[in-house]
Amino acid sequence: MYSDLLQALPNVLEWTNFAAVIIGVISGIVVGAMPGLSATMAISVLVPFTFGLEPLVALGLMAGIYNGAMYGGAIPAVLLRIPGTPAAVATTFDGYPMAQKGEGGFALQVAVISSAIGGIASAFALMLLAPPLSKVTLLFGPSEVFWVAVFGLASIIFLLGGNPVKGLISAFFGVFVSVIGSDPIYGNDRFTFGQLEILDGIHIVILLVGLYALPPVIDLLETPLRTGVDNSKLGTESIWKALPRMKGYWKTWLRGSAIGIWIGILPGAGGSMAAFMSYNEARRSSTNPDVWGKGEPEGVAAAEVANNADTASALIPALTLGIPGTAVAAVMLGGLLVHGLQPGPMLFRENPDIVFGFMWQFLFGAILLVLLGGSLATNSFAHLLNLPRPLLGSVIIVLMLIGVYSIHGRMFDVYLMLGFGAIGWVMDRLKLPLPPVVLGLILGGFAEENLRLALRIGRGDPMILFQNMTSLILVALTIAVIIGPTLKKRFINSRKAA
Repeated sequence: MYSDLLQALPNVLEWTNFAAVIIGVISGIVVGAMPGLSATMAISVLVPFTFGLEPLVALGLMAGIYNGAMYGGAIPAVLLRIPGTPAAVATTFDGYPMAQKGEGGFALQVAVISSAIGGIASAFALMLLAPPLSKVTLLFGPSEVFWVAVFGLASIIFLLGGNPVKGLISAFFGVFVSVIGSDPIYGNDRFTFGQLEILDGIHIVILLVGLYALPPVIDLLETPLRTGVDNSKLGTESIWKALPRMKGYWKTWLRGSAIGIWIGILPGAGGSMAAFMSYNEARRSSTNPDVWGKGEPEGVAAAEVANNADTASALIPALTLGIPGTAVAAVMLGGLLVHGLQPGPMLFRENPDIVFGFMWQFLFGAILLVLLGGSLATNSFAHLLNLPRPLLGSVIIVLMLIGVYSIHGRMFDVYLMLGFGAIGWVMDRLKLPLPPVVLGLILGGFAEENLRLALRIGRGDPMILFQNMTSLILVALTIAVIIGPTLKKRFINSRKAA
């Protein structure tokens, strides 16, 4: 089962593939260090530029950016009390008080070591759990794969949190976009509105860049802010000197890694939830909980190890079932599709060298955090906080326009991206979740293809979808996902009333 994993290692160690991980980690730290930017946005901007690259080079960049950005968010969280990423909110609780006491450097050293440990644990979880799960999914036929797609959509809609109606609206929009173009069987035009440019459908990169990259950039341009950091007051020391001071954090690292991995596997949870849960559990277990929130280094360790343990583990359901656990995982699925890799049951059979190489890249990306996010990097990246936001936003917009135009070499794609960006901005204001849109686009065509194939096998009889135990189990799980949150809410309300 794990022989393919070992066989993929030499390809990852080729200098181009390994260099991609290094570049990705550095870029991710830079992105994470800039308030308002995120790994989701960075990968969305990156994807168009990976067309001409080998799959492992492109995936190495993505893995590196993901790992780097999750740590990079700790830099402004510690120095300015501004979370660079949503998952870094819990890092501010003790990180910023430490910076005020002149221990900002040590706080960032704790953050980088904890981030690396969480990322390594997450990568091992991906390596150990994904292969056996993929073996099970290889037994699925068209009807089972259809129900997996339905289950994935239901999971994102109803487990994402918030309003399920808004999740449904977002998912239906994504499914609608997925059916635009020519009918794959009969060749009829569907919702093309006479535009020849979309006869082949909407390219997923155009949607990703528009929805995920443009709205944050608009926010950057709306809030011109310049913040300065005095590097002389960081109190930075060599990471190897700081390491012995962290020897008592091993319980926190183990607990936080387990929490982060578990939360990562759950669809819709995300690193923010993992960080808060880990922080609360570590504080509850502490012998001196009163000092927490006033500059306790272990609080930084608890938050950072959990939000990084969420990274690779979120790809376990994404790679095996096509169900991304986080928004970043959803964007990464789009990156896989760009390179002809369909997430889901067949991925491990058809492309084992690439998918297992991707796992190794996540592991190496986490390890490289220690080397690339040390004392020198801390001081260097702190300077990034002095950049004015409008300048940064303008540079990102230029990259977006170049990247989208390069897909087909036509302005129509640019206009389409700007249109999706406007839709994404409105959805953001209306609090409509974006991951269901991406998943609807990815799984919409996938579900349609397998549904039609199953019906052709069953000669038009819809009961073919319910004729084996696996399909019935998936139907039951889908129903449980749909009605479970409602029943839980009613149970909690009844207990409160009592």
